[in-house]
Amino acid sequence: MTQTSLVEATGSAAGAVPAVRIAGVTKDFGDVHAVRGVDLTLEQGEVVAFLGPNGAGKTSTIDMILGLSQPTTGSVDVLGLQPRQAIARGLVSAVMQTGGLLTDLSVRETVAYTASLFADAAPVGEVLRTAGIESIADRKVGKCSGGEQQRLRFAMALLSDPALLLLDEPTTGMDVEGRRAFWSAIRSDAEKGRTVLFATHYLEEADQYADRIILISHGRIVADGTGSQIKALAAGRTVRATLPDADPARLSELPDVESVEIRGDAVYIHAKDTDAIARHLLTETAAHDLEITARGLEDAFLSLTGDDHDVTPTTTTGTTDQGVPA
Repeated sequence: MTQTSLVEATGSAAGAVPAVRIAGVTKDFGDVHAVRGVDLTLEQGEVVAFLGPNGAGKTSTIDMILGLSQPTTGSVDVLGLQPRQAIARGLVSAVMQTGGLLTDLSVRETVAYTASLFADAAPVGEVLRTAGIESIADRKVGKCSGGEQQRLRFAMALLSDPALLLLDEPTTGMDVEGRRAFWSAIRSDAEKGRTVLFATHYLEEADQYADRIILISHGRIVADGTGSQIKALAAGRTVRATLPDADPARLSELPDVESVEIRGDAVYIHAKDTDAIARHLLTETAAHDLEITARGLEDAFLSLTGDDHDVTPTTTTGTTDQGVPA
């Protein structure tokens, strides 16, 4: 399917038809409530990271988008269609972590065989170039590294020129150069209108490459925004200083200190009022080489998805379908 026909199939180049609309969705497995009332809209052309700890409900949600399972309650629409209808029209592809490859075939043979399953597939050479595996096209799949096999799965997913691409840990096994090339291809695709939803455990990858980050915990969306907006939800900053023989107990007694870590001669103090902490260290101790940094995405992730979090949805991009203000 060409890009022009992709736009025609999805209804609007401007993205009037959402790529994904999830409304009031729950998913139960017996007594286990995997998804507990998710409302979510993804617009066409967005690159969205879907983050959450194991058991948070990510896989269950993605399975419903792919039509592999049905919601217990609520509805899921993909490009204005039922998920299985969208998939049948070649509008959705997925890149999973494992499976789906025949080790005795070459990379090119694998892509060509997959292309033969579609009535209208992109040229084999084109998807090999886009995925960055043209140079290993004649290599047996069984001789490819884990990262190369993952890029092969990416090439296979591009054959139908999908409007929605779902990626599960897409860069597992890739080296730094491979990851950079992979995400360059993803960004190029998104600029043409393709929507990308990816789940990853590489938080820095989500921060660097996603337009939008969605955090899910205990079956509910707990935050939705850009990387900087999500990080801002982790209150406080960190003071790092060189302070030999630091006394963590005394430092913990300072006002608004959340935690104190000692790593060799370095002390890390997480606090709400880091200016006050810095003044204390400089005037009352022998500390030097001070640095004050904002909390990172990992801090926000742990804060918002921890077991003691109240899982009240937090959005930073406007108003959610639940009506929660920014």
